[in-house]
Amino acid sequence: MVGLSSHIQSLSDTDLVERFRETGDSLCVGELFRRYRHLVYGVCMKYLADEDESQDVQMQVFEKLLTDLQRHKIEQFKGWLYMVTKNECLMYLRSQKSKRLKELELKKDGAFMETEESLHLSGITSKELQLQEMESSLNDLNPHQRVCIELFYLQRKCYKEIADQTGYDISEVKSHIQNGKRNLKILLTRKQHG
Repeated sequence: MVGLSSHIQSLSDTDLVERFRETGDSLCVGELFRRYRHLVYGVCMKYLADEDESQDVQMQVFEKLLTDLQRHKIEQFKGWLYMVTKNECLMYLRSQKSKRLKELELKKDGAFMETEESLHLSGITSKELQLQEMESSLNDLNPHQRVCIELFYLQRKCYKEIADQTGYDISEVKSHIQNGKRNLKILLTRKQHG
């Protein structure tokens, strides 16, 4: 085993990648990790500025290598690894931003989506009646808005997941949600006062 380990350590990056592609020997990726973990961690810290998040993304990058090295022909490993790491960091930042925006959006919309004062019947507030009214009003929205509202609020999907599922682009998803919310609010208000 010691001989095998020192043999792997003596291989160039290109040879390690080729050997991994041919044999699937994870020791090759392990050696690449040993050589470049500090580089990957440094890139992660540059973009994320958080030790724990950087370590998490660093591990994601090396897990990704197990599949990506099989799929891509890599000429210059170090440069390629830098770009993979940078892209993983950017995707991570986007996903975190999306989560934070979604949380803020839910808090902001919670005022009209969950308020107990929006349905007041004979001095009795009924959460169940409110939900029935909202469900009924959802059916009155156009299909695009209804689907996007249901996926976003009820199934808690992010814009990208909704876009992937519906075939709409992200700007259409945002527009359908925004217009759907406005129309839903109008419908609920009419039902309350009508």
